Amino acid sequence: MVERLSVGEREINLTQVLKLAGWVINGGEAKAMISEGLVRVNGEVELRKRRKMALGDKVELEDGPSLVLE
Repeated sequence: MVERLSVGEREINLTQVLKLAGWVINGGEAKAMISEGLVRVNGEVELRKRRKMALGDKVELEDGPSLVLE
């Protein structure tokens, strides 16, 4: 099942998305997961911690949950 994460109209980056979703406790943990290639955005491994996200983007953890930004 794909969750939905409401981020409103503000700009948000990938690290913030992982924290808001409750998938990590802090930014350091989020950055480590991204660096290790464990996060996909729209089906592609994403290594940029500060990647700007857009409404409709799908974020997935390797062998874990996924969500769509709304």
